[in-house]
Amino acid sequence: MKHSYFDLIDQSYYFPQEGFDIEEGYLTFNGVSIKYLIEKYGTPFKLLYLPRIGTQIRKARNLFNRAIRKNHYKGKYYYCYCTKCCHFAHVLKTTLKEGVQLETSSSFDLDLIFKLFEEGAMNKETIIVHNGYKTDDYLSKIILLNKMGFKNSILVLDSKNEIERVKKHAKGYDGIIKLGIRMAIDEEPQTAYYTSRLGIRHSEVLEFYQTEIAHQEQFQLKMLHFFIDSGIKDTMYYWGEFQKAMNLYVQLKKQCKDLKALDLGGGFPIRNNLGFEYDYEGIINEIVSNIKSICVEEEITEPDIFTEFGKYTVGESGAIIFEVLEQKQQNDAEKWYMVNNSLMNTIPDAWSILEKFILLPINKWKNPYERVNIGGISCDHSDYYNSEEMNQQVLLPTFNDGDTEPLYIGFFHTGAYQDSISGYGGIKHCLIPAPKMIIIDRDETGNFVDSVYRNEQKVEEMLSILGYE
Repeated sequence: MKHSYFDLIDQSYYFPQEGFDIEEGYLTFNGVSIKYLIEKYGTPFKLLYLPRIGTQIRKARNLFNRAIRKNHYKGKYYYCYCTKCCHFAHVLKTTLKEGVQLETSSSFDLDLIFKLFEEGAMNKETIIVHNGYKTDDYLSKIILLNKMGFKNSILVLDSKNEIERVKKHAKGYDGIIKLGIRMAIDEEPQTAYYTSRLGIRHSEVLEFYQTEIAHQEQFQLKMLHFFIDSGIKDTMYYWGEFQKAMNLYVQLKKQCKDLKALDLGGGFPIRNNLGFEYDYEGIINEIVSNIKSICVEEEITEPDIFTEFGKYTVGESGAIIFEVLEQKQQNDAEKWYMVNNSLMNTIPDAWSILEKFILLPINKWKNPYERVNIGGISCDHSDYYNSEEMNQQVLLPTFNDGDTEPLYIGFFHTGAYQDSISGYGGIKHCLIPAPKMIIIDRDETGNFVDSVYRNEQKVEEMLSILGYE
C-alpha cells in the first residue's frame, strides 16, 4: 500500500490539474516555480499571478457569448469587475486591459476611477455601476463623473431615500442621470434575518418607480439589479430569487422603455479544493435561456446581461507561502505545524467566515503524510487552520526537525478580499508584520517576470501608525 503524500493526492484527485503540477519534487503554481521564489525572496510571502485574471475574464465572457449565440439572444453581455474585491492598481489595470466594466461600492472607489482615467488606463466609455449606500461624498463624485462625460455611469439606488439626495446633488446639472434599482432579496433560510438590508423591497419597486422616477426628465431607469450573497448556484433558492427578479423586470419593462439591463449580482464560485466541480457552461446557458424564454413569452426585448465578478476574477490568482517553523505534539491525537506568520492576519476569511482554501505542501511530496493542525505564531486561540473542504481534515507530509530543508506549505486561491479585510499594510494582530508581496506577470515573449510589490512590513512603519514617532 502506498503512503507518500504524492500517492494520497494522485489517488484522491485528478492530478496534476490546471494551475498545479510537480516539477523535480516541488509544487508549481500556474507554471511558476515556488521553489525559485522561496530561494529568491524567503518566506513568508504573498503571490499574485496576474495572467490568471485575464484567463478568468475570457473564460466567463466566452461562455456567456456562446450561450447568447446558442439561444439567439438579442441582448449583450457585460463583464463587471467588483473593485471592492481587490483594489490594487496592478489588478484593476489588468482587468481593464481585458475590456471589463467596473462596479464601485463607496466614495473612495471613485477616486480610484479618477486616477485610472488620469493615467490613461480607462476611458469615458467604460460602464461604471455604482452600488452601495450613497453618502453625500459618494453622490457628489458620481455626479462629477457625469459632468466629466462618463455617460455610462449607472447609479444603482439602494434605498428609496437615496433619490432625494440624488436630486439635491444633481441640481444645476443639465445632463441625464442613468439609474438602476436594486431589488432586496429574501435570504436563505439559515440566515439570521429574512430579507436583505440591501436594496428596495420587491413589493415597493413599481410604485417607487412611478412616483419618483418615471416623470423626472433628468432620470432614466436603465438597470434592475439583484444580488445573491451566496453566489450563482444551481439551487432552488437561487432560481427562486432569479424568477422573482425576472418577474419584476418584466413588470418594470412594460412601464419603462429605457430599462434595458439586468444585473446578476453575486459571483461564480472558485476552486477551494482539488476535487472542485462546477458546471459553468451549463449554469450560464440556463441563465440565458431562462431570460430568453420569459422575455419571448411576455413579448419584451431581452435585456443586456451584466455580471459582477470579483472573487471569480482575482481569487485564483493569489497564494500565500509559509515555512513550517516547528512541529508540536500537544497530545496523543493532535500534532501542530507552526508557520512563520499569523493565519488570522494573512487569510482572515479562514477564521472569520470559515472559508476554505487549497492547502498544499511545496516540497517533501515523497514523504509519508499525517493529519495535522496548522498554527499561526500569534497568541490568539483562533489563529489556526485544521479543516479542508473535501475531507474535513488537513493531511500534510511528515518531516524531521533536523531536516536540512524545512517543510514549506502554501494556501492557494487567496487573491480575493484577504488584503481588503485584513487591512493591507496596517496594524496587525500581535504586531506581526504583513508578508512581502510578489507580483508575477509575463513579458511580451511569454516569459515570467517577478518583482517585489512591497517588502515585509517594518517595525518603524507600525510604530509610526501607532503614534510612536
